[in-house]
Amino acid sequence: MASARVQQIITEMGSRLGANSGLGGTLKFDFGEEGTVYIDGASTPNTVSDGAGKPAPQCTISVSLETFERMIKGELDGTSAFMQGKLRVAGDMGLAMKLGPILQKARG
Repeated sequence: MASARVQQIITEMGSRLGANSGLGGTLKFDFGEEGTVYIDGASTPNTVSDGAGKPAPQCTISVSLETFERMIKGELDGTSAFMQGKLRVAGDMGLAMKLGPILQKARG
């Protein structure tokens, strides 16, 4: 079960990404104990939901909520977070590279 903070991220991202995020695949943010966010950018329309019980995504990004929130606010970019070891990517790195525009949409 996702924490209240993760539920808020799911709700906000879902409303801001729209029917077509441009992702073209499935991606999961893993926040550890706090929960997960699953973005299905392959479905039409795209969906954002709790990652629990979902099929394996093409890309999983493991990151703390604090680091993710800094990225959403534009205080830290994904490349810097990755280089500093604050963000780990498993699976399709190409999907992870599409995160910049998605995070900009999430900012609103």
